[in-house]
Order: sequence, then C-alpha cells, then structure tokens
Amino acid sequence: MIEEFLYKYYIDPVRYNEPYNPVETLTYAAILIIAVFLLYRWLKKTGFPVDGPFILATLPYVIFGGVLRVVQDIGIITSDWQFLITTPLIYFVLFFYTIGMLYITRTLDQAGIIRAYLHWYAGIGAVSAAVTACFLCWFGLTYTHLDLGVLVIILAMAVAAFLTLWAFMRYVLKWEYVRDPLYIALIFGQMLDASATSYGISLHPLGYYEQHVVGGTLISLTGTGFVMFPLKLVVLFPAIYVLQLYRKEAPGILWHLILLAMIVVGLAPGIRDMARMVLYV
Repeated sequence: MIEEFLYKYYIDPVRYNEPYNPVETLTYAAILIIAVFLLYRWLKKTGFPVDGPFILATLPYVIFGGVLRVVQDIGIITSDWQFLITTPLIYFVLFFYTIGMLYITRTLDQAGIIRAYLHWYAGIGAVSAAVTACFLCWFGLTYTHLDLGVLVIILAMAVAAFLTLWAFMRYVLKWEYVRDPLYIALIFGQMLDASATSYGISLHPLGYYEQHVVGGTLISLTGTGFVMFPLKLVVLFPAIYVLQLYRKEAPGILWHLILLAMIVVGLAPGIRDMARMVLYV
C-alpha cells in the first residue's frame, strides 16, 4: 500500500518525467519550508553572516542549478545517476555543493589563505555555471540545435516585463525599496520564468507543457501560456509587500533565506526552461 503510494506520487513522476501532481507539490512545498527553517537554525548557530551581499553571491549557484538540470534533459546520462539532477534530488545536491563551497571559502579566509571569501564563493558558482553552460552549447552544436534567436526573444520578453513591473512598483505605487538589488533579482527571476513558460507553450515549435499544478490548470482553462504573467503578478505584489512589511521585524537571517527561496523558485526553472528551448530538448 505504502509502496504503491510512493511510486504513484513520487517515484514514477520523476522516472517518467510526468507533470507534478498535487501530492508532490504539497510535499515539496513543505520540504522547502522545513529546509529554510533548518538552514536558518544552522546558519545562526555557526555564525555565517547572511545578508544582501551573501544572497547576491549565491545567485551564481542558482544559475548553475538551472543549467545543470538541463544536463539531465538532454539525455546524455542514461544510468540511474541522472536522477540526482532531477527535481527534487537536484535541490539537495545543489544545497550541499553550495554549503560546501561556502564553508571551504570562509575557512580559507579565516586561515588567511584567501581574502574576501564571498568573492571566491561567488566565483566558484559562476565558474560552475559557465562550464556547464559551455558543455550544453557544445552538445547543442554537435547533436541538437543551438537557437540563439530563442534566447534573445525570451530574454527580451523577460526584460520588458521586468522593466514594466518594476517601473509600476517604483513610480506608481511609490515602493522605493524595490531599488534593492535583492528585489530586482526576485522580480527579474519571476519574469524570466513567466517568459520562458509562455514562449515554450505558446510560441516554441516543440510545444512544451507546464509541469506545475496551478500553472498547468490555468493554462488548460485559458488555452495560452501567457496566463503565467498575471499569475506571477498575483503572487509577486503581495509577496513583496509582506516581505518589506516584516523586514525589520523578522530575524535578518530568516528574512534573507525566505527571499532567496523565492528567487530560486523563479530564476532556476526560468533558466532551465530557456536553456531547453535554445537546445530544442
């Protein structure tokens, strides 16, 4: 009974690349909340400074996670090892890799071997992302496609949507705080995700589909992937307002980790989807 449940709702969807089901979605949401809380407790106990510069230095690892996920999409890994870079296991792999690099660079900094460990920490993430992206480019040129036109279109959509939304928040709503680089990363990441999904479902020749429950349901009801933009707006406006409202009251580490989690769930899948469409996989 339990085995059938696990296979039906967790194992088979990963093995056969099926859309997310409600049980999976709720489970992963709960895991994310618990993971953020446990990470908060660990960072607080170990004394790692978690602030704006730390979040910005972590963004290369978010990009790395997005392109690394595509390595599984291209099908070059045929053994069961491929499941380490599929959702949700890839989040654990990236978590331990990121924490490992953070711990190593800070330890080397404290030992006087390097200086400004955040620069080294961010640099390792950037190099990891760049190497993986170069590998994907090679694969595309050798085996599939490398359609840079798709890249330009999706990025242009994302930038246009971001600038419009940011300008509305900044000049119409008078939210001065959206000038913060952290909010800029959050808004752009979510707009990139919406742009990639919209283009992939409604405009890309391969005709991709939405895997998440809420997005998939709305797309089925409306018949267009561009419904992702209003969906993002419904979430972003109250989310940013509430984040800023409790910024001074919430513990600094926890506030920044919540913001980082929100950036991750937009930026990482947006990069993954965009890379897939460029490669036609």
